[in-house]
Amino acid sequence: MIRKAIVTAAGASLLAVLFFGRDAVSYVSTSFGWMKDSVKSNVPVEFEIERARRMVKNLVPDIRRNMHVIAQEEVEIERLDKEIARTEATMGREKTELVKLKDDLKEDKSSYQYGGRVYTVAHLKLDLANRFERYKTHEATLASLQDIQSARRASLDAARQKLENMLVAKRQLEVDVEQLEAQYKMVEVAQTMCEHNIDDSQLGRVKELIGDIRARLKVAERLASTPMIDGEIPVSASESEVDTIVEQVTEYFNAGEEPVQVAEAPQKSAD
Repeated sequence: MIRKAIVTAAGASLLAVLFFGRDAVSYVSTSFGWMKDSVKSNVPVEFEIERARRMVKNLVPDIRRNMHVIAQEEVEIERLDKEIARTEATMGREKTELVKLKDDLKEDKSSYQYGGRVYTVAHLKLDLANRFERYKTHEATLASLQDIQSARRASLDAARQKLENMLVAKRQLEVDVEQLEAQYKMVEVAQTMCEHNIDDSQLGRVKELIGDIRARLKVAERLASTPMIDGEIPVSASESEVDTIVEQVTEYFNAGEEPVQVAEAPQKSAD
């Protein structure tokens, strides 16, 4: 049936090109649309149900890929958390040292001693300026890391929501397929109980064969019980039976009739 539909559509397309010229495109597209609908309508329902079940199973790779994305995002967020924590700790130490140097410079000394070494005011101011620039760089880095962290957390939440939706949809589709299969089986049961149903399945063909055999047997019984038209004369019939039937017919047709009296002929007088 499907092959016939394809051949028919191809023939229609060729005829459209030959006879309709510039309008052939619309005829060809219509032919292929008709062929698609015809092929789809001839696909068995059980085949389509099995195809739907396989398509639902094919969702598993997409679900696994989404789970992999979630795992990657979680690892990246953990790495960012650690880096942010280290940066914040470094900035905490730097801030403490910056405040100390600033406060020391306010004492207006000629020299300062740190770790057993003596530093001039110029060295101290230069070191304070360098530390301050480094601190501001770390501060900008920390802000950037925090922005990345926020973006990755949002991406992680979206991936988790997508995964949850996919799992819910997959479970619902599995339920839908099972319901369709149960409904199809109920239709099959109803078809087997319908006497006037046109069933092209093996069961329907067996029923049709049994019906044909039953009809042939009835015809044979009728022929066997019908007497032969050109039968032989029953030579062995007794004469008494023949005489009896003759008497019955004579008596039937003479019943109620007056006996016919024969008039006597007039006698001639003697001259």
